[in-house]
Amino acid sequence: MTTAFTLVQLSYFSAVARLENMTAAAAELSVTQSTLSSAISQLERELAVELFTRDRGRGLQLTPAGRALLARGPALLEEAELLASSVRSASEALSGELSVGIYAPLAPFRAPEILDRFEAAFPEVQLTFFEGDQGSLQEALHDGRCEVALMYDLGVDHRFARTVIDRVPPHVIVPEARAQALAGRSVVSLREFADDPFILLNLPHTGDYYLRLFRQLGLEPRIRHVSLGYETVRSYVARGHGYSILNQWLDQSLTYSGKRVVPLRLSDEFPPTEVSLVQRRDISPTRKAQAFVEVCRDIYQGSEGVSTPSIGRNEPSH
Repeated sequence: MTTAFTLVQLSYFSAVARLENMTAAAAELSVTQSTLSSAISQLERELAVELFTRDRGRGLQLTPAGRALLARGPALLEEAELLASSVRSASEALSGELSVGIYAPLAPFRAPEILDRFEAAFPEVQLTFFEGDQGSLQEALHDGRCEVALMYDLGVDHRFARTVIDRVPPHVIVPEARAQALAGRSVVSLREFADDPFILLNLPHTGDYYLRLFRQLGLEPRIRHVSLGYETVRSYVARGHGYSILNQWLDQSLTYSGKRVVPLRLSDEFPPTEVSLVQRRDISPTRKAQAFVEVCRDIYQGSEGVSTPSIGRNEPSH
């Protein structure tokens, strides 16, 4: 038996799921709240599932069935748009909205350039970024809040497929005074800092990765401060409170504190972090998501940097 829900119902559902508020969704769609509520109820009857839970204190919350529908809905709606366009012999230019995830420490380095390139190539697509840590990005991908994410490989589980587009080895940053004491050396071993206070960037999965580097050498870091902020870590170091390990190399040494840090390459054989484009395995990407992937590939293949060597080609990881 064919399920007879409509694309209008699916579109209404997507708006309500995104805004988690019936009144706000009705205003955005320029329909009455009763019309919107009726469409959602009809959709639930056709699918024979409950898509939302209604809670007085928390408002509308997606059920597991609702999250599954939200994850698959954008691709279906886009295919319907393309079908209509082809029937009308209209332009096949991409249009509409695209939400993508980006790992928060990568965002200052990559998001502005990606936005510039993407908007120049696809001016009819409204691109928005969802910034988060490794864990929150995976949940956003799974729940359908974003279609693809630019992130590290750390902690990415079996639900997702990823394409590696860069590898970034770890490096240390030290205050200017500590760099001067190293007599101008640009390459050091982590062992040389075993007695120095350490500033840990402790985002989910990222902090564990840095601590594993110490364990690889049989060292125990003297953790002085722990922070969730990339620039906060750099400012602590610049002010002489210790040293830190980071992956994303930044030639600009000035920090928010007004002081400078010095990045130094590591001679130790540490595994690099892989920068990946991550998507759900069980969902076909929309053409807009595929376009985003291609823009990111082009940007990374054209990048040059001492700590972000190109890997030459994209390769899927499982």
